[in-house]
Amino acid sequence: MNIIVPMAGRGTRLRPHTLTTAKPLIPVAGITVAERLVREIAKVMHQPIDKISFVIKKDFGKEIENKLLAIAKEIGAQGQIDYQEQALGTADAVYAGKDLLNGPVVVAYADTLFKGSFDLDNNADSIIWVKKVKNPEAFGVVKLNDKNDIETFVEKPKEFVSDLAIIGIYYFKDGAVLRKEIETLFDKNIMVGGEYQLTTALENMKQKGMVFKPGEVSDWMDFGNPKVAVETNAKILQYDFDEGRKLISEKAKIIDTEIVEPCYIADGVIIKNSTIGPNVSIGENTIIENSNIKNSLIQNNNLIKNAGFKNSMIGNFVKYDGNFESLSLGDYSELI
Repeated sequence: MNIIVPMAGRGTRLRPHTLTTAKPLIPVAGITVAERLVREIAKVMHQPIDKISFVIKKDFGKEIENKLLAIAKEIGAQGQIDYQEQALGTADAVYAGKDLLNGPVVVAYADTLFKGSFDLDNNADSIIWVKKVKNPEAFGVVKLNDKNDIETFVEKPKEFVSDLAIIGIYYFKDGAVLRKEIETLFDKNIMVGGEYQLTTALENMKQKGMVFKPGEVSDWMDFGNPKVAVETNAKILQYDFDEGRKLISEKAKIIDTEIVEPCYIADGVIIKNSTIGPNVSIGENTIIENSNIKNSLIQNNNLIKNAGFKNSMIGNFVKYDGNFESLSLGDYSELI
């Protein structure tokens, strides 16, 4: 099975944290969003992953490309980098990985994390992951018929159609069929809002008799802005803790400090005279002194003193000594 991961967006809502790091490469409890995504897909699919296409822009740079290829290698797959030069829509992004659109394929947009467990329905040509939401008007949704098949796709309905939102993860029994439908959109210049939309291709496939089934997940976690990233960090920490993952490194130095679990503490971290947690992730080689920190996502190589914050997101190489209750600081910031 192949996976295509469109991730050419700039993650502007997560700035300043995405000014220097691609959003899918930001670690959550020590594991990047992209790696968590592909690992979770491999887990629920119960199939080996052969190839993974990461669809990015060329100017992301070789360092990011190498990190993505390493993620594929970690799960035993062959990684490749494909480029989307212009933001021409979701279907255009998927088509950038067209070499992998053959046989079973999963398309997974890299700004979401999920938890779920189910068996693939062999009668389905495609499975669309969905989650019940309170505000369906903000999402693309699916409506089901009495056979539990997807009857229609509606993008941001103005009137209530369904509360099952499409979370951005799709399975296709034969990716070649999807490839052909996307090529039809290009050939006939079928656009919505000036873009080639994946939902248009899906609707056309359904009209030709293909069977689409919903795959409902137990949890859907966004990573679109600092506030929800911190909330997702807390959820992931609890999942990892409940699953028995060792979250506190033996190579961290914790002196006269109380750790309220769940917390992730990486190699090389030094914490003195502090209270940390719950729901705090701390990246490698960060030093924290005389602080009380809760519900926060802190990356690598930071120096934090006399802090008393919560619900915060801190980048890399940050120096902080202040009294803000909540903050968001990008890489190389200094607030002392």
